[in-house]
Amino acid sequence: MSVVTLDQGSSPGPFEGPEKLLEVWFAPSPDALPTSHAASKLRKRADSAPDGTEWKGLRCVPREVWEEMLDIVRCKVLSVVEGEEIDAYLLSESSLFVAPHLLILKTCGTTLNLLGLYRIIHIAREYCGFTKVWRCFYSRKSFFFPERQQGPHRDWRDEVTFLDSVFGSVGSAYTVGPMNRDHWLLYLTSPNSHPMLPGDEALSSTYIPSLPSPGQYIPSLYQDTTLEILMTHLSPQARSPFFSSSFPSTSSNPSSTPSGQMDDSEEVNGHELGKTISKQLGIDRIFPDETTLDSFGFTPCGYSANGVIGSGSPFPSTCTKKKISGSSEKDQPGGYFTIHVTPEEGWSYASFECNVPLPSDSSPSSSSPSTPITPVNKSGNHNSTRPTLPQLIRTVVNIFQPFRLSITLFVSTPTSFGPGSEAEQRAWNAFGSSLLGETYERKDRIGYEFDGYDLVFACFERKGWKEVKPSIQSSP
Repeated sequence: MSVVTLDQGSSPGPFEGPEKLLEVWFAPSPDALPTSHAASKLRKRADSAPDGTEWKGLRCVPREVWEEMLDIVRCKVLSVVEGEEIDAYLLSESSLFVAPHLLILKTCGTTLNLLGLYRIIHIAREYCGFTKVWRCFYSRKSFFFPERQQGPHRDWRDEVTFLDSVFGSVGSAYTVGPMNRDHWLLYLTSPNSHPMLPGDEALSSTYIPSLPSPGQYIPSLYQDTTLEILMTHLSPQARSPFFSSSFPSTSSNPSSTPSGQMDDSEEVNGHELGKTISKQLGIDRIFPDETTLDSFGFTPCGYSANGVIGSGSPFPSTCTKKKISGSSEKDQPGGYFTIHVTPEEGWSYASFECNVPLPSDSSPSSSSPSTPITPVNKSGNHNSTRPTLPQLIRTVVNIFQPFRLSITLFVSTPTSFGPGSEAEQRAWNAFGSSLLGETYERKDRIGYEFDGYDLVFACFERKGWKEVKPSIQSSP
C-alpha cells in the first residue's frame, strides 16, 4: 500500500455522500476484446500478470497512468486489490474498478467524475488501441447539496450536455422516480459508438480496431446484473460504528477525512479501522469464504470498502475452477461489491453496489420478508452458499437501517434470452411491496426497457417517518 497525500480542494461544510457512477465498456465481455492493427506500437504495463502472462485489455495500463486520470477527477488511490480478473482501487472518494473490457469509476463529494472521461478514452486508445466504446453508462441519485457541485456536475442538464458532446446522438438521458423526492438519473449509449474528443479530426486510422458490429457478436448466455442500494437518513445506531471515536484503540493517530491529509502511520490506522468496522458489522461475511476485502475507516468519520469475490469476473468463461463446499468442482463466477458510508446526522448516506451472480430465489423462504436475516456467526463457521437477491438486500438494509432507500437493478437482455425472460420477471417480483417486511412501505416501483438492458427501480421508506430537512449554516 502506498502513502498518499490528499488535496484540501474540497470546500468546507457537509460532505456529499451520493456518488457519480461512470461505466465505460470497450467490449461486451473479456472474451470479445477488440484487437488493434498497431498492437506492437502500443504502450504496455512493465510487469506480468500473476500467472506469468501479459495483462489483457485495460489491465495492461500501469497504475500511475490511472492515478494521473484520478488527479483530474480530484481523488487519490488509498490501496489496490489485484484480483484474477479485476483490479479494485480504493479511493479517497469511493472506488475505481478496472477489468480487461471495462472501467467503473464511482466518486463522491465534489469530485469531477465526468472530467476523467476524456482521459479514460485517450488511455484506452494509447495502451489498448480501443477507439470505440461498446457501452457507456453514467448515473447518480439526486444530490443533497447540488449547489456545492463543480464543473458539469452542477446540474443534470450540464452533465447530459457534456456526455452528448462525446457520444452525440447515440446517448439517451432519463430521470427515474419522483422529481420532488429521491430520484435516480441515468445516461446510457447504444452499443458500439465512436466517441468524439477534442482533436479527433487528426486521429490516425492506424488506431482503428477490428471491433465487429453488434450483429456479428455471438449471443452470450451470460446475463450482466448490477444491483445498487442507495440509503439515506441512517438510524443513530447504524451510524455510530462509522465514527472513529467508537474505536479509540485504532484512532490514537487519526487518519483523515476525504478532504484532509494523512501521513504513513495514519494510513495504516485507516485500514486497521476499516477491518475492525467490517468485522464488527459482518461486512466481511456478506459473501462468506470467497471475499478479498479492502476497507478503510476515515477520521473523524466515514468508511469505504471494495470486495473482490472469487476471480472478480461474473463471466463463467473467464473464471478459474474452484472447489465449492458441498459440491463438485465447477466454474464459480465472481464479481465485486463496494460500500461507501457518510454517517453525519442530517445528510447520512450509505451505498452498496454489487455485480456478483446470485442464486435464484426458488424456495419460498428465500423471498419471504418474514425470514429473519441470518445473524453473524461468532464462531466463524459460515454457509458458503451465496444469498439470493432478496436476502442480500435485507442483509444490507439491516446493517445500515436507513429511513429511506432506493434500489436499482440493471439486467442485460442478451438476444438468446428473448423478451420477457424469467430473469427479468424475477427482478420485477423481487421488489415487491413486502420485500422489507412490515417496517418499510414501498413508495415506487418503476420498470424501463432499454436497448440491451432492463431496469427495475424501487423506493422504500420507514413507515410513519417524516423527513426533516437539515439546516446548514453558511460559511462566513
